[in-house]
Amino acid sequence: MQAKGYHDWVFFLWIPKGAGGWSPQATDRQPWIQLDLRNRMEVTAIATQGRYGSSDWVSGYLLLFSDTGRAWKQYRQEDGVGRFAGNVNADGVVLQKLSHSIRSRFLRFVPLDWNPSGWVGLRVEVYGCAYKSYVADFDGRSSLLYRFNQKSMSTVKDVISLRFKSRQAEGVLLHGEGQRGDYITLELHRGRLALYLNLGDGRVAVTLGSLLDDQHWHSVLIERFNKQVNFTVDSHTEHFRTKGEGDSLEVDYELSFGGIPLPGKPGTFLRKNFHGCIENLYYNGINVIDLAKRRKPQIYSGNVTFSCSEPQLVSTTFLSSSSSFLSLRAMASSLGGFAVRFQFRTWNPDGLLLSTRLALEPQRLELQISNSRLRLTHHTSAQQKEEVSTGHKVNDGLWHSVSLSSRGLQVTMTLDNEPPSTIDLEDHMEAGDLYFGGCPSSSPADTGCENPTLAFQGCMRLISVNSQPVDLNLVRQGRLGNYRELQFNTCGIHDRCLPNFCEHGGQCSQSWSTFYCDCSGTGYNGATCHNSIYEVSCEAYRLAGSSSGYFSIDPDGSGPLGPTKVYCNMTEDKVWTVVTHNSTDPIRVQGSTLQKPYIMKFNYSASPEQLIALVAGSEQCQQEIVYSCRKSRLFNTWDGSPLSWWVDQAGERRTYWGGFLPGVQQCSCSLEENCIDMNYFCNCDADTDSWANDTGVLSYKEHLPVSEIVIGDTNRTFSEALYRIGPLRCYGDKSTWNAASFYQESSYLHFPTLQTELSADLSFYFKTSAPSGVFLENLGLKDFIRVELSSPSVVTFSFDVGNGPVILAVKSHVPLNDRQWHYVRAERSVKEASLQVDQLPLRFLEAPSDGHLRLRLNSQLFVGGTAARQRGFLGCIRTLTINGVTVNLEERAKMTPGVSPGCPGHCSSSSSLCHNRGRCVEKNSGYVCDCSQSAYSGPSCKEGISGIQNSSVTYTFQEPFSVMQNRSSQASSVYRESSRARENMAFSFMTTQSPAMLLTVSTFSQQYIAVILARNGSLQIWYHLHVDRRPDVFSPRPTSLVDGRLHRIRIHREGKDIYLQVTNSITINTIYNPCQKLPSWETVIILCSFWITGGENFDEEVMQAGSKGFIGCLSSVQFNHVAPLKAALLNRGSSLVSVRGHLEESNCGLLADSTTSHPLSGKCESEKHDNDTRHDSAVIGGVVTVVVCFTLCAVAVMTRFLYRHRQGRTDATYRTEDNREYYI
Repeated sequence: MQAKGYHDWVFFLWIPKGAGGWSPQATDRQPWIQLDLRNRMEVTAIATQGRYGSSDWVSGYLLLFSDTGRAWKQYRQEDGVGRFAGNVNADGVVLQKLSHSIRSRFLRFVPLDWNPSGWVGLRVEVYGCAYKSYVADFDGRSSLLYRFNQKSMSTVKDVISLRFKSRQAEGVLLHGEGQRGDYITLELHRGRLALYLNLGDGRVAVTLGSLLDDQHWHSVLIERFNKQVNFTVDSHTEHFRTKGEGDSLEVDYELSFGGIPLPGKPGTFLRKNFHGCIENLYYNGINVIDLAKRRKPQIYSGNVTFSCSEPQLVSTTFLSSSSSFLSLRAMASSLGGFAVRFQFRTWNPDGLLLSTRLALEPQRLELQISNSRLRLTHHTSAQQKEEVSTGHKVNDGLWHSVSLSSRGLQVTMTLDNEPPSTIDLEDHMEAGDLYFGGCPSSSPADTGCENPTLAFQGCMRLISVNSQPVDLNLVRQGRLGNYRELQFNTCGIHDRCLPNFCEHGGQCSQSWSTFYCDCSGTGYNGATCHNSIYEVSCEAYRLAGSSSGYFSIDPDGSGPLGPTKVYCNMTEDKVWTVVTHNSTDPIRVQGSTLQKPYIMKFNYSASPEQLIALVAGSEQCQQEIVYSCRKSRLFNTWDGSPLSWWVDQAGERRTYWGGFLPGVQQCSCSLEENCIDMNYFCNCDADTDSWANDTGVLSYKEHLPVSEIVIGDTNRTFSEALYRIGPLRCYGDKSTWNAASFYQESSYLHFPTLQTELSADLSFYFKTSAPSGVFLENLGLKDFIRVELSSPSVVTFSFDVGNGPVILAVKSHVPLNDRQWHYVRAERSVKEASLQVDQLPLRFLEAPSDGHLRLRLNSQLFVGGTAARQRGFLGCIRTLTINGVTVNLEERAKMTPGVSPGCPGHCSSSSSLCHNRGRCVEKNSGYVCDCSQSAYSGPSCKEGISGIQNSSVTYTFQEPFSVMQNRSSQASSVYRESSRARENMAFSFMTTQSPAMLLTVSTFSQQYIAVILARNGSLQIWYHLHVDRRPDVFSPRPTSLVDGRLHRIRIHREGKDIYLQVTNSITINTIYNPCQKLPSWETVIILCSFWITGGENFDEEVMQAGSKGFIGCLSSVQFNHVAPLKAALLNRGSSLVSVRGHLEESNCGLLADSTTSHPLSGKCESEKHDNDTRHDSAVIGGVVTVVVCFTLCAVAVMTRFLYRHRQGRTDATYRTEDNREYYI
């Protein structure tokens, strides 16, 4: 049907006069409607309506397409979303413009949801245009040669485009090479497309795409200009540059398509030929297939045909990991026994492939994927079984062939080209009903089938039983076997790691329904490796309680820049960040002229981009230039032109020296008016025979650091210069106190639209006396993101990316409008969303696995209010950071009515008034530091609390500090609730004894964490979180800490990651994660320590350390917000504190403040669960006890403890209450 208007043509579902549309029969288990467009067409849009004059319409549907009407593929939108929104009534038209067009003959609409008060009803229109195709078919042995008119072809620009569909995961699509070593090869390998390119000086290999052997069309575009290459497969593009100096690609004689027909040429490597179809193949504007069809002489077409043969490989998708199955009756075999063959592909590491009850009950056979291997199990009885395994990583998404057969007294399993695996039988066997992919929900006693772990979730094809192919269309029609949760004639596998949503170099792995990011060694953590594990500045480390040392900082937080190592000098009131370079020693220069100057380039320990971010975020930076000279001038005394200069961070030449303003060719002696000859502005320009000095400090930070120095006047007799460029030194963090005050409800600050489509983290501090108000808001057409104080004690984070509104809320047990600073951090990624307020439990929600991903915003970002000028915030906001970039509130506030820069009050000062987790509290006539959640005391929470002598301390508190789940009923149902545990431990110690117990956290259900000193004096952290597993033991390095010196320990766990920092006179600032998988912590309900008399579950080495106790100094002990040692020393009458022995306060911890340390920075080696779909949770509630064991415990008590452990008595009783006790 031709139509004018939106597109070249419109195809609509023809409805006879008086009829109302299409509705399936109520008995149809999988209704769909299919359109035949007669020829392959290019479809660009679709429209739907309900059935005329009825209450029947479709509210959600899938769109499938096919060239043959047999093998179908699901259309996915830009975000990978397969579901289309349908109608809300019978008469409205809903138009869906396709993000990428479909080139196909058949379309199929599969209803998912419909009017609950009616039935399925549908009218459809399809928009598009005619599609012309030049097709060539390759049978795996054929190829197409395009021969040049000359011996070789040398090009600096190439454009190659084609579309292909393949029947195999391997095969060469394109190859050309030259005798000088140039070559280009486009090859399918393991279902991915690899481009190999060599311009004579080095090979570049780039791989794109996935699952490209699905027998559906895929597009390829290669664009090269000189060394710049754009490589596109479907909608994914990779930009890269070739190696070496060559710019041209030189190919001799010919290009081959579909294979390499003449092996043996230089640089040629043999691969399989392509088996499938290629269409619209263009090489630099030449239609190669059209030339071949017209039999042009420059084309050789060996065994190539020009119509695409369609294979009869039809797949079936098993949709559910719990309820999918296909049951078939085992047809009798003339040879006896049975034989089953099929192919499968999946991402899941576990799943049942086949189960059958044998004639000799209760025997049965199970074929399953277990831990990514193929396992065959013969159950001979309820307790006895035999099993064999084969293969490796069969859940790689590729097709695998498996056969299972019984002949005589053996069952044989064969996987792909692996050697067969057999199980011996005691009697001949015959199979009963065959269950593929899973088991029915009926009783296993009735079916003889029971899912060992999970049902199979993936695709199967080419199923045959006793050499008879199974026609799955008969199954779909109900004429053969039975099934549940299957999708016929299509393989619904989807690569969730394409594109890779793991940030900062994180490695992506996946299951059928989701993906995971391994952030090992990246310096980032979180579901998508978005969050930096390092602080943004030395100032932040100081506020966290650290002392001077080498630290890794991440100046842009979650931004694209990585972490860098710097030295943090915290010995002064100002915290200095020091960045070194490759040439800090004095260097003597002679023999240089202006024509042949001496040049030194400085390579810093940070990249130029990191240096720019560091300088921009600092309040002030400086760099010392020590310059001594003898008969060596800085400026020409005749015309003032420079003879020496330095180069700034932007590459600009600078001629001012030592503190003078930019553009002034003078030295610091001129500024101080003490030059040796006042006729000159620099001492060196006096050009004397004796040594002179023009040392100074460069302090115009926009020009720092110095990237290069050029010296050009040391070529005369006795002429020389001696220089040294000091490290870059910066202090202050401009973002920390960048604040704005809002005093009109209708006022707001506006900024450019948030660029946070896939991930966003927002953090800020606020203080207010108002009961509610919007902190920030950004809107799109339908999408939005908002953070607000919704009531005096509740902060909410809400957004919508197209899956419906999602709301996370954190409720505080105290009002948040108390005019004190409170911290808020909200994060949203394609995997999850979270909200943190102060030290309250994290609210956390998982994103739907098949939902929309991109947050599409188009309005301005409003801070302190909304576009509607309603519900505005009244109070102060500071340190607003979005994806690692600090928003300059003060600058915008200067020009906005109702808003003023800065924030009044003592606690708004940029100086650090309270330290070590101390909280600044405003008072009418000043401020006080609340040190209640700090292990320190004093007016500024800087005085460490230490204890010595023979005693043990028990601290008990009754309050939950769990990682709670978000239970907001307003959250979208497609977001799944989950939780993640975290804890922080910190303490200082000094001892000469080993082994020794430092701290334990344990439960009476036999789980524990223990921090001990081993026999060799090294630090060990023991995690025993599953009673049926051995504990995980982590030791950062074998260095002994039993040296009589004070050491500071910090341990932070978040989810499965552990980060450790050890600080002493040579501090190891180590971010550590075990190189083995941590156990899933979701079974851990409580964390506590143990009474010494009841720890039968503790390992021998931990018990030995506990039996020795601890003799020495222990200081500043912190567990989350609890300071047990401080409570024991300062609150001796409290019912929460129990002390055994003699406890005495000491000043031994003051050594930490009086010793300047020189730590070394470590690295992160984190490893996450690849396939663990569970989430860590550690809910800590009830009565919690913290025990600090820092002296030798009672000998009689420990003797009884060791005796009971060795006897392994099983009659020990444990408390059933949620008691938690901590020992140090």
